[in-house]
Amino acid sequence: MRKKLELTTALFWKATLLTLALASLAAVSTQPFAPPFGAWTRLAPTPIISPQGEAFEAAGTFNPAVVKENGKFVMLYRAQDHKGTSSLGYATSDDGVHFTRRAEPVLVSETPYEKGGGVEDPRLVKFGDTYYLTYTGYNNVDGVAPDKKDAQLCMATSTDLIHWERRGIILPAYKGKWNVKWTKSGAIVPEKINGKYWMYFLGDARGKDSQMGVAYSEDLLHWTDALDHPVLSSRAGSFDSQVAEPGPPPVITDDGIFLVYNGADDKLVYSTGWVLFDKKDPTKVLARADGPMFSPGPDWEKVGQVPNVVFVEGLVREEKRWLFYYGGADKNVGVAVAPAL
Repeated sequence: MRKKLELTTALFWKATLLTLALASLAAVSTQPFAPPFGAWTRLAPTPIISPQGEAFEAAGTFNPAVVKENGKFVMLYRAQDHKGTSSLGYATSDDGVHFTRRAEPVLVSETPYEKGGGVEDPRLVKFGDTYYLTYTGYNNVDGVAPDKKDAQLCMATSTDLIHWERRGIILPAYKGKWNVKWTKSGAIVPEKINGKYWMYFLGDARGKDSQMGVAYSEDLLHWTDALDHPVLSSRAGSFDSQVAEPGPPPVITDDGIFLVYNGADDKLVYSTGWVLFDKKDPTKVLARADGPMFSPGPDWEKVGQVPNVVFVEGLVREEKRWLFYYGGADKNVGVAVAPAL
């Protein structure tokens, strides 16, 4: 009888310990994902790049791409003249805050698909010795749309960030599997996955504009929609209820493909969110921000060509910090910093 009691007691405690262990494991595995950085703060209280002169950057300087090359920060930013035509300005910095600008832009409107509107909203990623630049070619003169305005996702390549070779339109407007209008904002994953290159982009779904799509490529130059629907849609009642638009190129982490994105609410206030995709399947969402990490604050982010906008396109990850470069109110460039975790 005593042996049965001892055996029963032993089995009871083994079962109890196993249950507690499983419960503990379940608690860990269901914890919500947290970004790999802490809270954002503005590294500079005022813009680090602002419009100047009467030439190519007289009306606006905003929406920058930034990389760190050989210890130096290099920025390509959207510069706009008084006619509303955009080109890409070039600036360098030793500390990531104080930039020296090149006197002339490095990419200007030249092709039919850039007529009038020009070249907009750069994003940069490097493979080998080559930089791949995605940008929006904006034709607002004789596009095929009823209002004559077409925005299309384009690419150029370079080895020095100054001299660029155009590669043409990589995702044409009005021709996607689900997109029925424009294409913009190409954020390329910096590593191959399943033998392919991947890119998140902005398209317009039928009846609901400004949704995020995903495309793949064998050579970085020819791209195909991976899905017949958006990979990330806007959410009613949220900070991204009207727009879910890719920000800088994603970062590969231990948890997955981490993408900072730009969201706009029903009042078209632009804030910053994040989403985590599966490293084995870039079309699968693992986690997503419930609220914004960063929103318009100072007057220069609220008053400009487009009010109430912080729009992140540049990211530099260092050992102890992350730097985020953004356009404020479609007029100025700002920078925010967050500690690495």
